[in-house]
Amino acid sequence: MPYRAEYIWIDGTEPTPLVRSKTKIIDNGKEPGIWGFDGSSTNQAPGSDSDCVLNPVFTCPDPTRGGADILVLCEVLLPGTLEPHVTNHRRACVETYEKYKDFEPLFGIEQEYTLFQEGRPLGWPKEGYYYPAPQGPYYCGVGSVEIAGRDLVEAHTTACLEAGLGIVGTNAEVMLGQWEFQVGILNTVEVADHLWMARYLLYRIGEDFGVNASISAKPIKGDWNGAGCHTNFSTKQMREGWDPIIAACEALGAPGKVEEHLEGYGHGYEERLTGLHETAHFSEYRYGVSDRGASVRIPWQVGVDKKGYIEDRRPNANIDPYIVSRLITNTVCEAAS
Repeated sequence: MPYRAEYIWIDGTEPTPLVRSKTKIIDNGKEPGIWGFDGSSTNQAPGSDSDCVLNPVFTCPDPTRGGADILVLCEVLLPGTLEPHVTNHRRACVETYEKYKDFEPLFGIEQEYTLFQEGRPLGWPKEGYYYPAPQGPYYCGVGSVEIAGRDLVEAHTTACLEAGLGIVGTNAEVMLGQWEFQVGILNTVEVADHLWMARYLLYRIGEDFGVNASISAKPIKGDWNGAGCHTNFSTKQMREGWDPIIAACEALGAPGKVEEHLEGYGHGYEERLTGLHETAHFSEYRYGVSDRGASVRIPWQVGVDKKGYIEDRRPNANIDPYIVSRLITNTVCEAAS
């Protein structure tokens, strides 16, 4: 019996790319191969030369359909040459990982997002002229007043587990209607593959609830936390000693590196990295043990054990994880080479 393969890719929408997908029916016994799409409708090609190529790079079971159906994450290539499209950041990520794989880089990424319904965060008053109670009781909260959207979150978590993705946790975040899931512990390329697939499932399951998941860096202006994608990172050397931990923090703050990383850390970092709401101002760089107001946090247990990992707190919720994992791998491993 034929099965369905949902081809998924990242488009060229700016400043924040969107996830796109379409379904292909494949005969039983055959594997998903390259396919095409209209790049002029996804901000990836002009109408006069519109064909783009989908090249499968990662597959997993489709938990929304079940059975033999699968999800197929694809990179976008140019027709004819089959070279990477300018919006294809996975290929450079793979090259960086291959260059530094002897360092055994590992990542854990914390994806924050905000649930919206009818133009407002889920659980916020419908009248629109007053806010809910100030943030405070919502982070890891429990209760009908403190939480909005748990049913969707549970459905998304179950779907990720059934798909075999590396989801390792979830929690409610600081603003009402804001949540987070974590993906890891995976290498430079795997963590980005799994995060994109988990994002797809979040959007897809949101359809069933009539709720949109936003990864805007500052979904609500004012005295509310933004949304980040805190990125935890280690190499084999960092997992074995303290000096490589400090060297990694210093490398991320080296001249030119701060600007390079911020450029790749997602749209709207100026609105989120203000020095308030558990962030360091984007104009400064500092690191410290157990300091959530630092650019890079060294977890307290790492400070005790003198080995482990670091957390770069600057990436926005709307990052392309291929760019972020490549930047961090390259900067830290290059400095240690």
